[in-house]
Amino acid sequence: MKILMVCLGNICRSPLAHGIMESLVKEKGLDWEVDSAGTGHWHIGEPPDRRSVAIARKYGVDISAQCCRLFDPSDFGKFDRIYVMDRMNLRDILGMAKTDADRKKVRLLLDKEVVPDPYYEDDQFDPVYQMIEKGCRRIIEEELRGN
Repeated sequence: MKILMVCLGNICRSPLAHGIMESLVKEKGLDWEVDSAGTGHWHIGEPPDRRSVAIARKYGVDISAQCCRLFDPSDFGKFDRIYVMDRMNLRDILGMAKTDADRKKVRLLLDKEVVPDPYYEDDQFDPVYQMIEKGCRRIIEEELRGN
């Protein structure tokens, strides 16, 4: 299984989702690959936001070595599942899809709920971490059940 996590800038939410999912996958002994990307170009080549790094570290997850990158349409061919954080990301990624098979790979991380962007509110990084972890755990359970 190859999973891509996507948010706007690839500095807050998707790096957290990337790190959390990698940590859970390792914990479960699964042979899955996880990566992250953004739909916006502003932070390409930068590390994740220091607040995301700090909240991940608080929970024993190290995301400090990640490097922000832009989503590329070729990612549809590289990943089995593409999880986006909100409806704008969903619209943007679906807009790049060329086939129904590509579109079927794209889903909201939290199914019907969005992961709010904590960038402008320092106190939202912990709740966002909790939401993402819950979503990642659900995804693993569903995938292992074959859903």
